[in-house]
Amino acid sequence: MTKKYKVVGIGNAVVDVLTVADDSFLEMMGIEKGIMQLVERDRAEVLYGSMKERKQAAGGSVANTLAGIGKLGLPTGFVGRVHDDALGHFYADAMEMDGTRFINPPVPGGELPTSRSMIFVSPDGERSMNTYLGISAELGSEDVDPDVAADSEIVFLEGYLFDKDKGKDAFIAMAQACRTAGGLAGIAISDPFCVERHRDDFLSLIENDLDYVIGNEEEIRSLFQTDDMEDAIAKTAAICPMVVCTRSGDGVAILANGERVDVAVERIVPVDATGAGDGFAAGFLYGLAIGADMRTCGEMGCVIAGEVIRHIGPRADRNLLALLRDKGLV
Repeated sequence: MTKKYKVVGIGNAVVDVLTVADDSFLEMMGIEKGIMQLVERDRAEVLYGSMKERKQAAGGSVANTLAGIGKLGLPTGFVGRVHDDALGHFYADAMEMDGTRFINPPVPGGELPTSRSMIFVSPDGERSMNTYLGISAELGSEDVDPDVAADSEIVFLEGYLFDKDKGKDAFIAMAQACRTAGGLAGIAISDPFCVERHRDDFLSLIENDLDYVIGNEEEIRSLFQTDDMEDAIAKTAAICPMVVCTRSGDGVAILANGERVDVAVERIVPVDATGAGDGFAAGFLYGLAIGADMRTCGEMGCVIAGEVIRHIGPRADRNLLALLRDKGLV
């Protein structure tokens, strides 16, 4: 039976607000370069007011991935939580315009506004993210429609949401509803520090409720507290059928059902590294959804990630399907 969605994701619904800023500006504003840090509402308002020539987009890690898959022509949906305010409606409308159904309507009432991340991009491409989580961090199992999860071939979870018990409950509800209906469920680890805080729960989720896991070297190593990359990949593969480890300029390692594939990547100097991992996941999951082999899935991911980092912002602007055709991947 054909399902309504190829991929449904669940994650933080965050409006990305980007601007270019040099190191002296970062120092003046007390912004730590090259990392993502959480900020409170007052700090968020100060940083927002300091930004000139802002570029605004519907963001959040999984949302960026879904937008890429939607642009590639597959039906996608996003489970996220936004407030019934101007930014919330902007977010929902922007997701729909990018080809992804925003499944949950903006939430009326309540005190928390729609989440936003102020991203300062340095001339060397480093991104300094200052994220106010707002209402998105309150997402829970009550926001998950099991019928939507069951009507998806693949569900994709965002590790950032794992910091609250209600987020964990939402993940388990989403994954189990999808898998019970014959679909695949997986996660982007998102943050090694989140793993440090919730390692046992992460490992339990991966082993018991997921079919694939995507993470970079630091994130995969953090699962088993080891500096040995190969050991970390092997241990993750022992509890999950598919492990995808992105290794920056060293390419991608994929272990699926006991077989390993290593995919090389084109080395380029990024204009803006924002969203590179999200773009990789978009290409990889697109390949998975259309039944491509693991090497092709990895190559698709690398091509989309490479396109994302060639410009300011977390999403590629050009025709992604045409790009994959140019590379001989579809």
